[in-house]
Amino acid sequence: MTGQIAARLNLALAGGIGGALLWAVFKAGEKAWIGHYPAFALFGFVLTGFGALLAMAGPIGLGRAAPRAFGLAVIVAGLIALTALRYFEAEDFLNTPMPALAAVAVATLPVPFLIAAARSGWRDYPALFLEAWSIVLRGAAAGAFTGLVWLVIFLSDQVLRIVGIDVIGKLLEHEVVPMVLTGAVFGLGMAVIYDLAELLSPYVVLRVFRLFLPVVLAVMVVFLVALPFRGLDGLVSGLSPAALLLTMVAGGIALVSIAIDQTDAEATQSPVLRRCAQALALLLPVIAGLALYAIQVRVAQYGWSPERLFIVLVAGIGVIYGLVYAVSVLRGGNWMERIRQGNIRVALGIVALAALWLTPILNPERISAQSQLARFAAGKTPVEALDIYALRSWGKPGAEAVAVLEAQAKQPGQEALAKALEGGTSAPEPDHAALLAALTQAMPVQPTSATGTRDVLLGALEDYVLQDWQRVCETRLADGRPGCVMVVADLLPSRPGEEAMLLLQRSVDYTEIQGVYLDDDGRSVTRPVTHPDGRYVDQTEAAALLRQFQDVPPPVTPALLNQLGTDAAGLLFLP
Repeated sequence: MTGQIAARLNLALAGGIGGALLWAVFKAGEKAWIGHYPAFALFGFVLTGFGALLAMAGPIGLGRAAPRAFGLAVIVAGLIALTALRYFEAEDFLNTPMPALAAVAVATLPVPFLIAAARSGWRDYPALFLEAWSIVLRGAAAGAFTGLVWLVIFLSDQVLRIVGIDVIGKLLEHEVVPMVLTGAVFGLGMAVIYDLAELLSPYVVLRVFRLFLPVVLAVMVVFLVALPFRGLDGLVSGLSPAALLLTMVAGGIALVSIAIDQTDAEATQSPVLRRCAQALALLLPVIAGLALYAIQVRVAQYGWSPERLFIVLVAGIGVIYGLVYAVSVLRGGNWMERIRQGNIRVALGIVALAALWLTPILNPERISAQSQLARFAAGKTPVEALDIYALRSWGKPGAEAVAVLEAQAKQPGQEALAKALEGGTSAPEPDHAALLAALTQAMPVQPTSATGTRDVLLGALEDYVLQDWQRVCETRLADGRPGCVMVVADLLPSRPGEEAMLLLQRSVDYTEIQGVYLDDDGRSVTRPVTHPDGRYVDQTEAAALLRQFQDVPPPVTPALLNQLGTDAAGLLFLP
């Protein structure tokens, strides 16, 4: 047996053992052989240990990779255990993706450093650059290989079933078999692809990626030029614009790093691409700063939540990256090497920050719960805007905050708070006329003279709908205006009377648009609203339309459609 074949078999065996252990942890948790908290920690240990082992075994050998991989796995498992203790149930660790993302960062980002440390030194940037991208390429190729093997297994099973042989299917019915097989095939794929490193070098892919530099730069320039004319309303309308900007920043960071490569000799020699990389480096702190500003506006309006804290930290990392890149370019001279060394420092900082997220030092649920309590106590958050459901989903810190509110709700004059905590179930059924009067008072209408149509449409609604819309309308936007508007017009010419479109800002990131009309029985019917070509309305656009329609009633124009046939039996298509 040659050394190459032995290495492949060893990695396949390691992957199979990893798959078997993952199955064992699943079963142990499912059967309550061990507690859910230990099961989560063990799952992180096995997944991190064997994943890092397969990634490192090719470059430094299985024997040298094992202690490094499982040393990292111990750290990750400990951090997962610490994080899970924030919740009453260990499964709540997965209520939001942020803890898992932090654990993935701690489990993956140190791997290139561990490989480089075993070969030439942990600060050797060429080794770090090459190994980081090689791991990504090997993992993607091994994943594709594993998927292809499973496709062959599925097709083989189906073919054999034609002649009454279901051996493969019966074998796969044992839960451990798919796990072991997947791990073994993935490990074999990692070994084979590493042996073909010269044919599957990341250099080809990275050089193709360099061509995206001018495109991303152009998009950022157009965005910055248009922003003063468009204003900041779209930028601060929720988490989505900030997340989009941060995605562009992440792409810009990757493209600049790819352009400068591992050394000046390997960097792009094209003057155009070098200038694009420099220009992009100068724009990165501006774009990241705008994203940070956008989310800070939401924090000022609504306080902290784990999601907002996570985005703020990501935006802060983007700003740091941008400043490192921009300062390196502005200092001139050996600007590419300064960026490379900055990449090392910031990457280590990200690992440290991700680890802190998983410790009591940076507990996002505690920070968020205390923030919401403080805002409520200061009168910044009214009772009707308290998100009790969110508080109860923030583990033990959220439960402690709810306990404080429950104690306060027992005091005289806190009936509204008590009702909010109870979900309103103990309150008597409201009077329909009173509900209708409250909603019509809270809901603006355009044109302002169309109050009659508005009242008719609302009067035919169920009480729970009136309550829901009243809650949204009474929630104020950032500028103090109601969170809704109804626009009345003759939108369905084939039906008598007028219809309406209702815009409801249900959260900082979601504005709902509904069409409302009366059916033949006089009941209010709601329908979703789209553009004429069938596209749904973008959330940034919907939030802007809500404010625009509150100021001025929009024009009503005929739709540019005809149909074959007549009435409801006709045929048409959307452009």
